[in-house]
This record gives sequence, structure tokens and C-alpha cells, in this order.
Amino acid sequence: MTFDFTETQLMIRDTARKFAEEELAPSAAERDEKEEFPYAAVKKLGELGFMGMMVPEQYGGAGLDTISYLLAVEEISRVDASCGVIMSVNNSLVCFGINEWGTEEQKQRFLVPLAAGKKLGAFALSEPEAGSDASNQRTTAVLDGDCYVLNGTKNFITNGANADVILVMATTDKTKGPKGISTFVVEKGTPGFSVAKKEKKLGIRSSDTVSVAFQDCKIPRGNRIGEEGFGFKFAMKTLDGGRIGIAAQALGIAQACLEASIRYAKQRRAFGQYIAEFQAIQFKIADMATKIDAAQMLSLKAAALKDAGKSITSAAAMAKLFSSKIAVEAALEAIQIHGGYGYIKEYPVERYLRDAKITEIYEGTSEVQRIVISRSLLSN
Repeated sequence: MTFDFTETQLMIRDTARKFAEEELAPSAAERDEKEEFPYAAVKKLGELGFMGMMVPEQYGGAGLDTISYLLAVEEISRVDASCGVIMSVNNSLVCFGINEWGTEEQKQRFLVPLAAGKKLGAFALSEPEAGSDASNQRTTAVLDGDCYVLNGTKNFITNGANADVILVMATTDKTKGPKGISTFVVEKGTPGFSVAKKEKKLGIRSSDTVSVAFQDCKIPRGNRIGEEGFGFKFAMKTLDGGRIGIAAQALGIAQACLEASIRYAKQRRAFGQYIAEFQAIQFKIADMATKIDAAQMLSLKAAALKDAGKSITSAAAMAKLFSSKIAVEAALEAIQIHGGYGYIKEYPVERYLRDAKITEIYEGTSEVQRIVISRSLLSN
């Protein structure tokens, strides 16, 4: 095992850092306050190759490895976690799924513009009664000639209001349970497809999260990914990689908390000295840094396993579970170090806490990650 990054990986990290600090930082707080989608930033991310990082160049992507992707998401999320999750969903869930299991026609038609950042993707698995219990799909897809007719509702869909392409899981055979779920590509503007309620959220407020509805929505048979009944397996395999993206997002938030804490501790004076000179503050910062390093090691391990073509189910779950926990802890400690200033919007640490919490929930709650990990251990 090596702890050195390649020149390419370092270049990607530095490019993402420069973009985040120059393009995202000046407007991050304002967009959070206004719940404003970062249209211009997402377009530029596409131009830089950050929206299809692991997609082969022949399909419009950057052809990079998962470690490069992890470093890029971490740097973007360190400044703006909303942009981090927009980028993560398009890369980890949408582009990966189509690249891995789509037909050549589907890749040319959907993957090429998604990977190039010319179109934006979303992933629609969750429903009002199918969150952690993802197999309980109520959305149906009934074959009618050369089309499937979709009916149902999906909720908590990141990028849903702005997506050009949505991967939708729907039940094609109720008698088969999880093995009766299939995946479909639904394009924006398809009759019967509509964007419903936009959620008012605690954090990641400049990313859009919406409910989407399908009412007699006709989808060509050619838009089905894989065979009928492959949908649940498709979703679970795709989410494995998605959890690396969320771990990276959590790492970025945690790192921002650490940096803000160090900066403030060196500036704030109390009892005649800088608070950085108090052992209580020093211990908080030391613990924060140690836990962030541990979380990054877990995340890099999962990314390295993915690049090696090995199973990442347990490793990705561990990375997401621990990184999201540390992000929340780091944000709480950062607020504590800032004292009263940490509780007001003049300082960014209150936003970091609001953004951090969702990393323990989406793409599988922390409780679900523990189930995934324990099953892996106990099945041997």
C-alpha cells in the first residue's frame, strides 16, 4: 500500500481546490441563504471534466480513477457541500450506472452528454414508503407494446428539478419482490412526468431536492437498463460507489470545520491570550484532525478497492458511516470553539453543521450502513 498520490491525482485535487476557492467560495453563503441552484458553477464543473470523471474518454468523460474523484469531491465540498452532492450524484449514481450496465445506444444517447456536463442527471429510488426499505417500490412500470407505462411518486430526489435525465426504479412484477424491480431512463419533458414539491431543507440548500411524479408516463422499451428485474441489484451496486462520493463530501465538510477552527483559535483572544494556547482547544483540534485522517484512510481504501475491481460493499459502507459521523462531530466542535460566533451566520461553521447532518442520512442512513457491514461480516 502506498500513501503517495500520483501527479495526476494531485493535479485534479489542486484544480478542484482552485475552482472551489475562486468560483464557489464568494457566493456559497448567499446561495445557501437564497436556496439558489448553482447553474453557472455546474456548467463550469462540466467544462473542467468534473461531471463525468470516471467515464471513459470515448463516452465524453475524463477517464480518471476513483481516488481522483474522491479528492475532487472532497475539495468542492470543503467550500460548498451543495455543489459536492450535485457532482456526486451525476458521477457516482447516474454516469456510473449507465456506463456499467447501459447498452451502447444508451451510452451514446445519455452518457456522452452527462459525462461532458452538457446534461445533468438524477437518481430516483426513494419513495414516501421506500426509504431505507428500498425494495418496497410502489412506482410501477407496465409493458404496453413497445413502451412501459410508469405511474408513481419519488421523493427526496437530488437534482430532480434541474435534471435532464433521471434513472427511475419501478416495479415491473409485483409477485417477485425485489427481483421484480427494473430501471428506466426518463428524459425531461416526457409527457406524464412532472416535478412536484421542492423541499425546504436544513442544509445543502443550494442543491435542489424535489418530489417527482409519473402519471401514465410512457417510456420506450429501449430506455430500460438491463433486463427486467435487474433494477434492485442495479440500485444497490450503484449506491456502493455513491457512498464513496458521500464519504468524500463528508470529508470535505469536516476539513472545512478543522481549518475554520484553527483559523479562529489563532485570532480569538480570551483571558489575555489566543485561545489556541489553551489545552482544551488544542485537544479538540488534535482529536478533530486525527478522526478526519482516519476517515480519509477508510475512504481511500474503498476508492482503491473500486479501482482494483474488487468488492466495495462493506468498505464503502464503512467509509460513509465513519466519515459522516466525523463530519457532524467536527462541525459541532467547530461551533463550540467559535463559541457564540459559531451559532450565527456571520461565520460559516453553522452552515457546515447543517450540511454535515444529511451525510448521515442520504444514500443509506448510518443504521443501514451498519446493517450492510454486519451482514458482510456475519455471512462469512
